[in-house]
Amino acid sequence: MAIMKSEQILAESSKSFEDAISTAVERFSKTVRGLASANVNNMSTTIKNGKIDKYRVNLQMTFAVEDVAPAPKKKAPAKKKK
Repeated sequence: MAIMKSEQILAESSKSFEDAISTAVERFSKTVRGLASANVNNMSTTIKNGKIDKYRVNLQMTFAVEDVAPAPKKKAPAKKKK
């Protein structure tokens, strides 16, 4: 059974919402393995001099939690020969 985790992030672009989303996915996938999905929670812009300056997206990024291998069993100390 897969266990998933999600993190909320904010990304921005001076080009478009699509570019902000793409940038977020590319950047987040460099730090997290098993990225499975990105859900856009919110989109907004910043305005400068009456024009759109930045396109911002708030994303919920979901990724798989990796299985942890069981720790190797410790060997009993060897008995000393007399």
